[in-house]
Amino acid sequence: MTDRLSAPVSADELERRLRQIGAERYHNLHPFHKLLHGGHLTRGQVQAWALNRYYYQSRIPMKDAALIARADDAELRRVWRQRLVDHDGEKAGEGGIARWLALTDGLGLERAYVVSTRGILPATRHAVDAYVRFVAEKTLLEAVASSLTEIFSPQIISERVAGMLANYDFVSEETLAYFKARLSQAPRDADYALDYVKRHAISARRQQAALDALVFKCDLLWAQLDALYHAYVAPGHIPPGAFAPEPGG
Repeated sequence: MTDRLSAPVSADELERRLRQIGAERYHNLHPFHKLLHGGHLTRGQVQAWALNRYYYQSRIPMKDAALIARADDAELRRVWRQRLVDHDGEKAGEGGIARWLALTDGLGLERAYVVSTRGILPATRHAVDAYVRFVAEKTLLEAVASSLTEIFSPQIISERVAGMLANYDFVSEETLAYFKARLSQAPRDADYALDYVKRHAISARRQQAALDALVFKCDLLWAQLDALYHAYVAPGHIPPGAFAPEPGG
């Protein structure tokens, strides 16, 4: 990891450092994702991943609404509200959350159970809630910078879709439709957020805050996969009340 800033750097150098964080810390490097994309998980383990990830997906509009509520820049509000539409849709049954529920439906999970979030891991709940609080309480620059993991998401999406279609007979292009939409949405969102950070992070203090915000987000995503690995791969300690896959599946 690059040393902490003692003097401001150029916008290009700031971007280089942000991208370096992703190269070193983005969760595509996590062992759980290697197993998921390589076809090495059981159906029950894939169900556990999709169930826990739903909680993250369901809270994204909440963190984006919190950011919008704090922004006094009308342009930022106009651009950022598209994220709410992307995830919530213009009406029921549309948007990213609906597409994620189509994935959990396709994996055989009861929708009411998924939406209730009763079966998610405690670590998932605490990590995701911490992200919503971070965006609501930190500076607007840090809130925007924390979204920059979207710079790196097209890579993991491409790996995920190709790997899961090739290795699991219980998924299809239809059940993975969420990811197709994100291939265009994420780069659009990342481009705007990166430009915002480069324009507003001028001092060394603000630049370091932006870098730290991205580290926080990467750590949060990594922690969720740590919890999944611990509960459903090794050593296999599923917390009381959390989803337990059916034997053999």
